[in-house]
Amino acid sequence: GSRDGVLVKETKKEEQETIKENNAPRRPKVLEASVVRFVNGTEEWVAVVGIYNGRPYEIFTGKAEGFYAPKWVTSGWVIKNRLPDGSSRYDFQFMDKEGYRTTIEGLSRMFDKEYWNYAKLISGVLRHGMPLPSVIDLVSKLRLDSDSINSWKTGVERALKQFIPDGTVVAKAQCPNCGQTGTLVYQEGCLKCTSCNYSKCG
Repeated sequence: GSRDGVLVKETKKEEQETIKENNAPRRPKVLEASVVRFVNGTEEWVAVVGIYNGRPYEIFTGKAEGFYAPKWVTSGWVIKNRLPDGSSRYDFQFMDKEGYRTTIEGLSRMFDKEYWNYAKLISGVLRHGMPLPSVIDLVSKLRLDSDSINSWKTGVERALKQFIPDGTVVAKAQCPNCGQTGTLVYQEGCLKCTSCNYSKCG
């Protein structure tokens, strides 16, 4: 603005970006869950994604041979039970075709310990509110030794991509095909460039 013909320069303090600590919402005893099945190589895999207010809150993954729910089951509930010794056990419950609830106790025993530990870390990142595209990017950049753990990583990415709303722009990502930044958009779980015809699914 001006005062008596003299220009007055408005000074804006540059806002400094800071890392904000975030407390995860308290987990209810029961969470809705989505069951995602996928194949890597010749192996069948499964991911059970606990959902809180429409967003992934936790993930349990492993080879399907250890998951004793019928293949037609695509949803259910993850129930957290506090045990007498103070530890927790996570159970999976689903509705059978007659409308009865069937509970499979101990999700942790169904899956390999290594996958269980990685999934616990990813669950911590999810429940503290990291944006889903960033979580998927983090998982994709994990450097893991064995082929089976890399198959698992791909499965986790696939499972989480299903929860990204269509039209979500990956702000700082650069298209590997045309080099444009801010043009990668999620559509039906696939990453597509709005500038060229680049598309990456899975």
